[in-house]
Amino acid sequence: MKKLLVLLMGLALVIAIAACGNKDTKSAGSTTSPAPSAQAGGQQVVLKATNYKFDQTEYRVKKGEPVTITLDNSQGVHGASIKEFKVNLDNGNKTVTFTPDKAGSYPINCSIMCGSGHANMKTTLIVE
Repeated sequence: MKKLLVLLMGLALVIAIAACGNKDTKSAGSTTSPAPSAQAGGQQVVLKATNYKFDQTEYRVKKGEPVTITLDNSQGVHGASIKEFKVNLDNGNKTVTFTPDKAGSYPINCSIMCGSGHANMKTTLIVE
């Protein structure tokens, strides 16, 4: 019984470390992305997620205008959550459109345990 418990704990640790720490060599491109663009479908934001970080420290959008947020996992397996707007992105749901109705700064957190740097994987949505 004790051996089974140790084996399960070891397996859980390997999965947690492997989620963000894969050796994906796809180019993540520039470290900065252009500001959201106003297109026919509204504002567009792409959250590029790599090992333990998003590509920007903040993303700015306009209050009252529809915004489409897309999650791009360039390395590892990540999610994104903006609790105040009930936005949850992951591998099964990579795009969401909503209209921010209040100005302010809202944390965006990685919502999938991705390894040792998971707790620091944060960015901010600023609604102006």
